[in-house]
Amino acid sequence: MSIEFIFRLIGMVVFAFLGAQIGILLSPQPLDHDFRFILVLILAGAALGLLITPWITIRPYRWFRRQMRRVPAQQLLAATIGLIIGLIIAALTAFPLSFLPEPLKNILPFVALIVFGYTGAWVMVMRERDIFNLFGGRFARDGNRAKTTAAEGNSERTILLDTSVIIDGRIADISRTGFLDGVLTIPRFVLNELQHIADSSDALRRNRGRRGLDMLNKLQKDSIVPIKITDVDVEEVREVDDKLVRLAKQLRAPVLTNDFNLNKVAEIQGVRVLNVNELANALRAIVLPGENMHVKLVQEGKELGQGVAYLDDGTMVVVENGKKYLGNSIDVTVTRMLQTNQGRMIFATPANGK
Repeated sequence: MSIEFIFRLIGMVVFAFLGAQIGILLSPQPLDHDFRFILVLILAGAALGLLITPWITIRPYRWFRRQMRRVPAQQLLAATIGLIIGLIIAALTAFPLSFLPEPLKNILPFVALIVFGYTGAWVMVMRERDIFNLFGGRFARDGNRAKTTAAEGNSERTILLDTSVIIDGRIADISRTGFLDGVLTIPRFVLNELQHIADSSDALRRNRGRRGLDMLNKLQKDSIVPIKITDVDVEEVREVDDKLVRLAKQLRAPVLTNDFNLNKVAEIQGVRVLNVNELANALRAIVLPGENMHVKLVQEGKELGQGVAYLDDGTMVVVENGKKYLGNSIDVTVTRMLQTNQGRMIFATPANGK
C-alpha cells in the first residue's frame, strides 16, 4: 500500500465529514434533516477528497523536495542568510511605518516584509560567490592567506566524475600528481550505479564494480585534491549519463570520463569533457620515422606477415614481415605513425632489413 493511497483514504474521510457538516448547515429542515441531501454531499466530499488529496498534500511536498535537492548547498545558505537580513530590515521599518494614517500603517509593514525578504534572498543568491569570497578574503588576511586562498580556489571549481573513470582507476594516480585543480565530485547516483554493478550476478561486472569501489576508497585516502560526494540529483531523467550531463550543465562543471559515447554526447550539449584516454594519448612518447626501437612481438597482425608488439604505455607497434619473429625481441625501424580514436599506432619494419 503506497503512501499516496493512504493519503487519498484520509482525504476521503475528511472531505466526507466536511460534506456532512455542510449538509447539516444547509439542510432546508433544521429540525428534521434531509438525509438524502446530506448523503449526496457526503458522497461528493468523499469523491473530491479521494481525487484531490494527493495534489494538496504529498505531491507539493515531493515537488518541493526535488527543488531543494537540485539547489546547491551554498546557494541555499546564501538565500537563507539574505532572507534573514531582509526580515530584520523589514522589522526595523515596521516601527516608523506604524505612525502612518489608516489604512497605510496596517498594509505597508506587511508589504515591506515581503519586499525586503524577497530582495534580501535574491541579492544574496545573485552575488553569493562575490560575498563568500569577500568574507573568505578577510579571513585569509587575518590568518594564513595563502592556504585559505588555495582552498577557495579549489572550492570554486567542481569536476564531476563518471562511473567509467572511477572503475578505470587511473584517476587515482592523476589526482596525486596535482594537475587537477578543483573538487573531484561524485554524485550520489554515480555511487549507486557503482554499488549496483558490484552487486551484479555477472562475475565480470561484479569485479568491475568492486574495483570501482576500491578505487574510490583509494582516491579518498590518497588524493591531494578535495573529494566530495554530493546528493544533488536530476530526477527528470533516469539514465546515469544523462543525469551527469544535465547536472554538469546546471553546475557549469566539466565531466571527467574515459567513456567515448559520453564524451560525444556531452560535447554536443556544450559540456566540457576531461577525457583520461585523450590525456594518456597526449603523454605517450613521440617517435619519428627512421628511429629504431627494441620491441617484443606477441601476436599476429591483421595483414599477411605482420607481427604486433606493444610499448610500455600500451601503444601498438605493427611490424611488417614480423610474423616470423613472434615471441622474440627484435630491433625495428619506424616507418610511420597513425593517430586513431583508440590511440596511436606505430608502423615499423625489422631493422635488419631482411
